Amino acid sequence: MSTHSFSVFFALLALATWIGTLGAIVVLVAHWRAPESGLARLFDDLAPAALGIAALVAVVTTLGSLYYSKIAHFTPCELCWYQRICMYPLSLILTIAAVRRDRAIWRYVVPLAAIGSCFAIYHTQLQAFPDQHSSFCTTVEPCTIRYVWEFGFVSLPFMALSAFSIIIVLMLVARANEREHEQADELAGA
Repeated sequence: MSTHSFSVFFALLALATWIGTLGAIVVLVAHWRAPESGLARLFDDLAPAALGIAALVAVVTTLGSLYYSKIAHFTPCELCWYQRICMYPLSLILTIAAVRRDRAIWRYVVPLAAIGSCFAIYHTQLQAFPDQHSSFCTTVEPCTIRYVWEFGFVSLPFMALSAFSIIIVLMLVARANEREHEQADELAGA
């Protein structure tokens, strides 16, 4: 399979991830605002799977980044490395949390994913408007090279941003689920 085919596949995954992120936000808001609604009942289906989905997203993102640097030989810039520094540990942390069903992990995951998101947002706009100057960019490893530019806007940092975004939303789902379990435990103990 060619690098272009992989890029199209990963770009489609990123777009599907954005759709999933929006859907999870809608379900979470419905759960908070109208807990008896049919849409809010989807929360009961999403909540137990949130950690596993987040782990899968982190692992696929990590493997995709390794593919681009080790197989496609794309040279990661400094901003790419900062995003990787945030994503790579999430693969391990979220996989362990999913296996252990540790809903409290959101406390550690959200800050790391939020920091990665900030780098990804900056890098995404830098690649969308490459005439800018950035202190992160060097002539050897420029941040503005579009190794991937699918559908006229999907770049590698855009893909990373989609992964960080859905991980954050899924951690909010896990947090809401954790609170419900804590409240149920308190009621059972009272």
